[in-house]
Amino acid sequence: MSNEEIYETTGFDAISERLALLYPNQKERHYGTVIKYALGGKDPLDGISVYKSEKGMPHWHYISYGFTELYEKESEDKEVSGWGFELTFRLKCGTEKEPPVWPMNLLQNLARYVFNSGNVFGNGHHMSCNGPIALAEKTKLTALGFRIDPELGEMDTENGHMEFLQAVGITEDEMHAMMCWNGDNFMELMDQTLPYGITDLSRNSIMEDATVKEKWSEGVERDGSSTAFLYMDEVGFETVEIAPNARAWVLRVGAGHTETLSTMLKARLRKGNELYLETKDLAIVFKHSEDKPGLGMDEPDFGVIELNEAALNELCEALQPHAGFVCLKSMPLALEIVPTYIKDHEGNVIQVIE
Repeated sequence: MSNEEIYETTGFDAISERLALLYPNQKERHYGTVIKYALGGKDPLDGISVYKSEKGMPHWHYISYGFTELYEKESEDKEVSGWGFELTFRLKCGTEKEPPVWPMNLLQNLARYVFNSGNVFGNGHHMSCNGPIALAEKTKLTALGFRIDPELGEMDTENGHMEFLQAVGITEDEMHAMMCWNGDNFMELMDQTLPYGITDLSRNSIMEDATVKEKWSEGVERDGSSTAFLYMDEVGFETVEIAPNARAWVLRVGAGHTETLSTMLKARLRKGNELYLETKDLAIVFKHSEDKPGLGMDEPDFGVIELNEAALNELCEALQPHAGFVCLKSMPLALEIVPTYIKDHEGNVIQVIE
């Protein structure tokens, strides 16, 4: 092989060499794309390698090639290779002889999201999949949590630094638990039950375990929440006329988000941190106040709600997971809870929380 060829595949070779060290006695299964993305192909990743591991429990270990700079260095950032990470995924083995294809499709879909939006994943991040992570399988796993792969970690290459970021299949309430606490800490807690972050499509939520839930509650109380922004579809904040020449503020939220919002408000504000509630056309910031509560709009699309301890407690108590209308006594604010429409990846309504 010529020096030019070695140089052109520097990033690719660095990943392959790292995997060869982890699986020295195993021949890799590498699934490459037919037409490169840069040449008009539909798959952003150049390929995905899969190995079989016996650690934790027998599982398939998928590793992407394509988020980093696999060939010559093209980006101006000399310190980081491409997007700075490759994705991995670990799936519990069944009786199959070859690795299932759907995790490869999942990784390609995640790559499309990153390449099209410019948003990257990081350690402790989470993402809703708006339905089962494996569309053809019956599973309660509908979201992904991200962590540094426990065996591959991170490394420096000639094209820059990179991490091996593992996507882990999680349930909806596990995703909410991550949001209400700290993603890194929650993934460490999950590791006590699910070693190596192996995705098991048949499992129930770890939040059904009383011991796990107690440790999570203690963590939220101790650390607060590291999530500063909460995105919802059903959000409103406006004044409405309640009598001639009399108006009142109304906060509108979806029934499917009330429990998460209640937990996050207490976890953020009691630690002196703000919480931003955002939708496409509106943002609301919740602040803690040592004095009187306050309400207003800083901009036409930016609301401010200041809560003292009494108002915080009353608002969180009123945030129940069903539609209704409540007027708070501690401040001139009414809470309207409206139905939440859960949609699948194609936009079809599959559940209504009302």
